[in-house]
Amino acid sequence: MSYPYQIRSMEQYLSEYKRSVEDPEGFWGGIASHFSWHRKWDKVLDWNFTDPRVKWFSGAQLNITENCLDRHLAERGDQPAIIWEPNDPEEHFRILSYKELHFKVCQFAQALKNNGAKKGDRICIYMPMVPELAIAVLACARIGAIHSVVFGGFSAQSIADRIQDAQCNLVITSDGAHRGNKQIPLKSVIDDALVQCPSVKKVIVLTRTRVPVSMIKGRDTWWEDEIRKVETQGNPACPAETMDAEDMLFILYTSGSTGKPKGVVHTCGGYMVYTNYSFVNVFQYQPGDVYFCTADIGWITGHSYIVYGPLSAGATSLMFEGIPTYPDAGRFWDIVDKFKVNILYTAPTAIRSLMGFGLDFVKNKDLSSLKVLGTVGEPINEEAWHWYHENIGKGRCPIVDTWWQTETAGILISNMAGITPHKPAHATLPLPGVQPLLVDEKGTAIPGGDAAKDGVWFGAGKTGEPISGNLCIKFPWPAILRTTYGDHERCRQTYFATYPGLYFTGDGALRDAEGNYRITGRVDDVLNVSGHRIGTAEVENAINMHTGVVESAVVGYPHDIKGQGIYAFVIFNGDKSDETRVRQAIIQTVARIIGPIAKPDKIQLVGGLPKTRSGKIMRRILRKIAEGETHNLGDTTTLLDPAVVEEIKTGRL
Repeated sequence: MSYPYQIRSMEQYLSEYKRSVEDPEGFWGGIASHFSWHRKWDKVLDWNFTDPRVKWFSGAQLNITENCLDRHLAERGDQPAIIWEPNDPEEHFRILSYKELHFKVCQFAQALKNNGAKKGDRICIYMPMVPELAIAVLACARIGAIHSVVFGGFSAQSIADRIQDAQCNLVITSDGAHRGNKQIPLKSVIDDALVQCPSVKKVIVLTRTRVPVSMIKGRDTWWEDEIRKVETQGNPACPAETMDAEDMLFILYTSGSTGKPKGVVHTCGGYMVYTNYSFVNVFQYQPGDVYFCTADIGWITGHSYIVYGPLSAGATSLMFEGIPTYPDAGRFWDIVDKFKVNILYTAPTAIRSLMGFGLDFVKNKDLSSLKVLGTVGEPINEEAWHWYHENIGKGRCPIVDTWWQTETAGILISNMAGITPHKPAHATLPLPGVQPLLVDEKGTAIPGGDAAKDGVWFGAGKTGEPISGNLCIKFPWPAILRTTYGDHERCRQTYFATYPGLYFTGDGALRDAEGNYRITGRVDDVLNVSGHRIGTAEVENAINMHTGVVESAVVGYPHDIKGQGIYAFVIFNGDKSDETRVRQAIIQTVARIIGPIAKPDKIQLVGGLPKTRSGKIMRRILRKIAEGETHNLGDTTTLLDPAVVEEIKTGRL
C-alpha cells in the first residue's frame, strides 16, 4: 500500500498547504476519495463557528472498521496489525494479524449484539492495555455503538460521573490490570461506580489478573463465556453497520474548568480521514514499519494514534501494557530492541523521568532500527529534546513535536519527519488544512500571526523577534469536535465564545520569523496582581529560562496587599544547598524577562509536579495547596505519580 496523499518534500508541503487553504473542499474531498465509503458525500463541508456547527462529508455513509480492517485483508491479511507487549517481560507477547484482529472484532461485535447492544447505544470501556481493549473499541464501532473509554486509573466516582452523563447501558471491563508491580482492581472499582448507575444493564468482564471478583447474576458475564456462545452460533461474520459520516463514533471525557467532565464528541467520517492523514504524514509511515505509541487507549492519543490512525493506514501498531520504569528504567529501550521499532511516540514527562536514571539503561540497547521519534501531551523543553535526540535517536532521527488536543482529535501543528525542519521545543508548522491564528486578548489578529494569510513559512531564513498571542484556529479541519455530549451550549461557551468566529485552543504560542509555532502553555489561567493581569504561562516561561530549572507551574493565592500573590512550584536540578539563593536568582530572572510586577512571592522547590498520564499539570491541585487547602484536593488517582502531591503538601511554604 502506498499513500498517494503522503507529502514527500518541503516544496510539496508548501504547495499542499496553499491548496488546502485556497480550496479546502477540493483538498479534503480528494484525500477522502482514497477510503471505502458505502455512499459518497453530497457536500464536503458545511460550517459555522457561531452556533457552532461543523459537518464534513454530509450524506456520506461508511463504517470506520471496514477502513481499519476489511479493506486490508486481501493485501495484508497476514501482516501484524497489533503487537502486544505485556507488563511482565517474562510473559509472552502477542501478535494479531489483520485477519486475526478482524475475526476477533467480528466475534466480539456479535457478543455485544447478543447482550442487547445496538446502534446508538453508549458503551463504557474500562480496561487494561491489552489487545481486547482495542478489540472492544473496534467492536463498538462495527455495530454503531458509541464507545466511551475511561482510563484504567480513574476512581469509581469519576467513572460513575461519565456513565451517568452518557447514560451508558453496557460496561466492558476486566477483573484487574497489571501496572508495574501493582495490580489495579478494575472490576471492584466498576462495582462501586455502578451503585450510582441504574442505566447499566450488562457488564462484560475479561479475565486478566485472575483476582477474585464479585459477579452479579443477570448483570455480569465473562468475556470468554460470551465468545464461546458466539462460537456455538457458528461465528457469524457480523457485517459492519452503515453509519452516516456525522454519526457519533465516540465520546471522550476531558477535565474542564468546572468540576463536571466534558464529553467531547467525535464523529465517523472526518475523524477517520484526518487521523489517517496526520498519522501517515507526520510520522512519514512506510508500509512494514513497526510503530510504537506509548500512550494508553484511555486517552485521545491512544484512540487516534494506536487504534484508528495506524489501523486505517494498514500499519503495525505496538501496544504496551506496562510503565517505562518496570522492571527497570530501560523498558522502552528493551521494547525498541526486541521488536525493531522504527517509530517511537512518547510523552516529554516520560523522557524527563528516564533522563533522571542516567544512560546506564540505554547504553547496551540496540536502537538502530529507530527512524522517527515523537513527543505528545505537552511542550517539550530543550534539555529533554536534546537528550532524546542524542541518546535515543543517536542524532539521526527527526523528532516530531506534536501539538494537538482531545478536542482536535488529531495532530494540528507538527513538523513532518525528515520533510519539514524540526526545531528544539517548537511544534513548528501547521498541517495542511489547519489555519492557526494568533490574537491578542481582545481577539484582534496579531500581524504576522496568521499562517494562511501571512504565509505558512513566511520568513524562511530571516531573523527577528517572535510574535506572541493566544492560539486560535480560524477554519475547521475534519476531526474538530462536534459538540460536548448533551450540552452543546457548553461546547460553544468553552471553545467558540471567547473569540467569536474562531476556535480558541486555550493555549498561548509564539511564532518565529520562519513561521514555526512554539506552544507556551495555557493562557486561561490569568492572575490579577496589584491590578495587573499576568498570565501564569508567561511567568512559567520566564522561570524556565533560569539555568537549572527543569519545569515550573505557577498559580495564584490570596495576598493581603496585592489581592493575588504568585506561588511558583519549581523543579530545580542545580545546586540546592542554599535554597534562599536559588529563589533569589529565579526572582531576578523573572524580573529581568517580564518585570518586577511578575516576581513570584513564593517559590517552592519540588521533586515533581502533579500531572495526568497525558502530561497535563493539574493546576487545580496546586492552587488548593497554595491557598492552604491540603485535605480536600479531589481525585488524585488519575495522576502519573500521586505521591508527588504528598511531597508538595509537606513542603508548602
